Amino acid sequence: MGELSKLPNIGKVIESQLNEVGINTYEDLKNYGAEKAWLKIQSIDESACIHRLMALEGAILGIKNLNCLKLERMS
Repeated sequence: MGELSKLPNIGKVIESQLNEVGINTYEDLKNYGAEKAWLKIQSIDESACIHRLMALEGAILGIKNLNCLKLERMS
């Protein structure tokens, strides 16, 4: 397991997908942001759904199971 799988919501599969699209560290993920990282994953895996996006956002924020929370997105 690498650095990313130590983050909440990131298992071996998501870490592998992130690595495949050039995201290898927490800083990479944070700099890309959840939405851009998710879109990059979708380019290699069309099954990447909204739950994957929420998992990425949770990983950046350090929150497990973000999809269970009701958050208002700030612009």
